[in-house]
Amino acid sequence: MRALVAAGSLAVVLSTAAAVESDPLPVPAQGAAALAAGLYNEGVALLLARRFAEAQARFEAALDHDERLAEAHNNLAYALRMQGAHNFERSLQHYDRAIALKPGLAQAYMYRGVLLSQRGEWARARQDLEQLRRLDAKLAEDLERVLAGRQQPYRSGIAGQYD
Repeated sequence: MRALVAAGSLAVVLSTAAAVESDPLPVPAQGAAALAAGLYNEGVALLLARRFAEAQARFEAALDHDERLAEAHNNLAYALRMQGAHNFERSLQHYDRAIALKPGLAQAYMYRGVLLSQRGEWARARQDLEQLRRLDAKLAEDLERVLAGRQQPYRSGIAGQYD
């Protein structure tokens, strides 16, 4: 099953627009990092298929092998958020961890900004917007439209990013 999902991961990723969070990670030859990267890549395929609970499980398993994998924290946060408001607090913790591990991960600021706006935390969402302006002008424009209420679903990257 894992080989099938991993192969599907590559096919799905190659057929979609390139985005940092949907790119497969290179898989080292062996060890915990190899296991983490393989599980992460499976999670990306599931995320692209909008199978959020299954993707969540893969990202959690990847983090069991390598807790410092910022991209896995970012995508786990997204998978959690997409499963409902009851996951928002835990989602926020993983966005925060992704940013702590990799401060230049623009997508984490984008998605955290969206989550913060969903929670009504407008001042914090605007702080993410300001940081995003320094990291990725296109994502900053997208988040600015979201915060201004001019754009509902964010549609580039992995998939439709929120309800």
